[in-house]
Amino acid sequence: MAGIGFELRKILNRDSYFALVRAYAYAGLISSGPWVLSILGLVAIGLLSVNIAVPNVLITQFQVSVTYLIMASLILTGVLQLAFTRWVSDQLFGQRSDSIVPNFAGVLLVTNGVAGSLSLVLVFASFGNESVIYRALLVAGFVTMCDVWIATIFMSGLKFYKTIVALFASGYGLSVLLAVLLRGQGLEGLLAGYIIGQFMMLMGMVFVILRSFPAERLIAFDCFRPGAMYPALMAVGLLFNFAIWADKIVFWMAADTGQPVIGPLRASVIYDMPVFLAYLGIIPGMAVFLVRFETDFVEWYDRFYNAVREGGSLEEIARMRDEMVFAIRQGLFDIIKIQTLAVLVLVVFAPTLFGKLDISALYLPLFYVDAVAASLQVALLAVMNVFFYLDKRREVLATVALLAVLNVLLSLVSLRLGVVFYGYGFALAMLVTLVYSLRVLERKLGRLEYETFMLQ
Repeated sequence: MAGIGFELRKILNRDSYFALVRAYAYAGLISSGPWVLSILGLVAIGLLSVNIAVPNVLITQFQVSVTYLIMASLILTGVLQLAFTRWVSDQLFGQRSDSIVPNFAGVLLVTNGVAGSLSLVLVFASFGNESVIYRALLVAGFVTMCDVWIATIFMSGLKFYKTIVALFASGYGLSVLLAVLLRGQGLEGLLAGYIIGQFMMLMGMVFVILRSFPAERLIAFDCFRPGAMYPALMAVGLLFNFAIWADKIVFWMAADTGQPVIGPLRASVIYDMPVFLAYLGIIPGMAVFLVRFETDFVEWYDRFYNAVREGGSLEEIARMRDEMVFAIRQGLFDIIKIQTLAVLVLVVFAPTLFGKLDISALYLPLFYVDAVAASLQVALLAVMNVFFYLDKRREVLATVALLAVLNVLLSLVSLRLGVVFYGYGFALAMLVTLVYSLRVLERKLGRLEYETFMLQ
């Protein structure tokens, strides 16, 4: 999200309560808008189709199919998401913007080749009992979703935040509309409507990118040259996306909690709904995260390194470091405070909400645990953001590797312990990883002047 601070500071410079509210609303929309729209789009398609023209079982098959498409495409493209964004940022910094769009086309071509080949083999080998149309739609949907994530992260690197949210809103709006119109065709109609909407959203992204950065070359593969992209960032993107989905995969695959839905795809009735609803509760924390870290922290971060580059006194450099550390601590405290408040609000209103959605109250304990775990994830993202600013790639890699391992192992342990402990593996993995990352960050900040001067 580097660069969004400029927009936030413009709003905050107006120095009014309305400007403050607008800044937090803008940050919440930018940070949470795309994935909130994704969840709401799937829910809307299900609600508008259930018991009207489509049996409940087909709605479930559709939602599970799309969930797997999102998960698999995120994990696969995680290899390129952070690494390619960093490469694009380096090109912009080096004033080599003419090479950006040709390499974006090259990345899409490579992504399509890899995603298309993998999905063709896996889908047509694993879904032998399903229709050819359904299998073809899965392949098309997987390739499209992979391209959407690449285009989204590319546009984020170019600071097109408002455009991303607008395109997601229009794309998912079209997906909902087309899926409802085609629901009479059953599962294939729902899936086709959803994928067409995603494809149109992708075309909108490509149009914006090509219009913003005209290029002389059509396609290039400079970013794939040895040393062009950082291997650590490639590993971080892959491991982080896997780590976030690891507990869900464990519960899907377990015999006691997972049920077959369609082909090899499984879902967990007892686990899925609470955890996905819990993620809607982190919107306030994400807004605070962006406002505090992309304004206060970034301001002192810039001052610290400007003082280093411009020959500031040791006293001045130390003062800037202290202010930067204070901004980090204050930002983390604010995230913890607002997410604690958000969890308390969820605890108070969750029984009523579950009643309105016709969800059993038996899910409430798991929902509360997942809400705490999701809140811890916001704080972890804030710490990782600081690591990225300080260019501590190995530290981020160790953090996400720890999270991936712990989420798998502790989720398996929670399964063995029984229903009462479901969700605690995910929450404990987040807590341990957050504590570890905070300790590492504290040590790195204590040695910041030394590492800045002596390790160059």
